[in-house]
Parts: sequence; C-alpha cells; structure tokens
Amino acid sequence: MGLAAGRDVEARVAGLLRVKDEVRMIFAAAPSQNEMLDYLAGSELIDWRRVTAFHMDEYIGLNNGAEQLFSLYLTRRLFSKVKMKNVHLINANEDTRQEAERYSRLIHEAPVDVICLGIGENGHIAFNDPPVADFNDPLTVKKVSLDRSCRMQQVNEGCFATLDEVPRKALTLTIPVITGGSHLFCVVPGMSKRDAVYNTINGPVTTACPASVLQNHPDCSFYFDRDSFGDVDFE
Repeated sequence: MGLAAGRDVEARVAGLLRVKDEVRMIFAAAPSQNEMLDYLAGSELIDWRRVTAFHMDEYIGLNNGAEQLFSLYLTRRLFSKVKMKNVHLINANEDTRQEAERYSRLIHEAPVDVICLGIGENGHIAFNDPPVADFNDPLTVKKVSLDRSCRMQQVNEGCFATLDEVPRKALTLTIPVITGGSHLFCVVPGMSKRDAVYNTINGPVTTACPASVLQNHPDCSFYFDRDSFGDVDFE
C-alpha cells in the first residue's frame, strides 16, 4: 500500500516538474505515512530542489525537540534526506495567532499541487475533528481543541504512553486548504480506521466524518489495506 502510494506520488510530482518550475506539497505526519515517505525519500525521479514542502498540523504545548512533534517526524522521515527548495514548518510554540497568520501567508503564495494525507479514526483530516470541522472554513490555519477520540488514537498508535500526555490543542490547516490541493493521495491502513474508511467512501458528505468531503474532490486517490477496507478479494 505504502509503496503503491509512493510510486504514484513520485510519478505525479515528476510529471508536474516537467511542465512547472516548482511543485508545492503538503504532507501529513502519522505512522500511516511511513512506507510512502520512505519510498519518496529514496526517489531518484523527483528533483526535490524544485519542491516546496509544508505540513498539515502541529501540537501546541510540546517542548521543542519532543519526539511527538510532527515537524520532527517529517524532518527525520523525509525533509533531512532530500534537498528541497523550501521546507516550511509550523512552530506551535510561538504566538499561535501570529504563527497561524504567518503560515497562512506562505500557503497562499501559490497554489498547492500535491497533498499526501491520511484519515483519523474519527474521520478527521489534518486536525479537523468532527466538532471543529468546517467545509467552508474562512480560515487557512486555525487553533483547535482535539477531540478525545483523536487524542486516544495517538495513544493507540504508540505516539504517547497515556491520554494525559497528549496535548489538547493544535494548529491545523483547514479543510478548504486540503480540498483546494490539485492532486490528493490518501493513505489509510489499519483495522482501527475501518469505520472511518467506510463512512468516507460510502456515507453522506458531513462533518460527522470530515474525510467524507473527499468524495467531492476531482482527483483524490485512496490507498487502503485489507484491514482498513474490509473483507474484499483484491486478487
């Protein structure tokens, strides 16, 4: 699954770079992205020197250098392994209002070409949990309170030892930013994501499952495994 996604992202970015001077990408930070990011880090087809990278969200309140920081995860997994034109990281320990405004300005400098994302157990995309999701959000980056189920997912995935350790606040790109990307690649493994995957693909488009909005995107490719998609014969 991760390799398939990685190859498709690679082909898309390489193709775009044949007709564009620069490609702008947004990356999710989660264990679901591991194999795809590892593949991209070894790509010999992408001229990373012409790629500008962003990430989707960041916890508020973690110490600088904390292992759970999404910026650190992506730096270790990809950004430190390739030479990019620009890497723009969210610093959620700065004044959050000013940081949201700064990052919004960077996002809006030019269209976003490629977004690599996942889906949370509660259907969130980025940190747009059902209680705060807004398909017509006027903001680009906003401070949000994390849903308990979202925070529990971080424990289940081994990112934190206990629920109390998981931050309660975060900065996130909003849903219109994500749906505004030209080419989306959504990677979702694991049994714990099965309900969210089903609701994303088969349910109504509703903020009760924020990822359901991806049904309306003209170019969103999904990558599931047997656990997340269900008992289907893929042969």
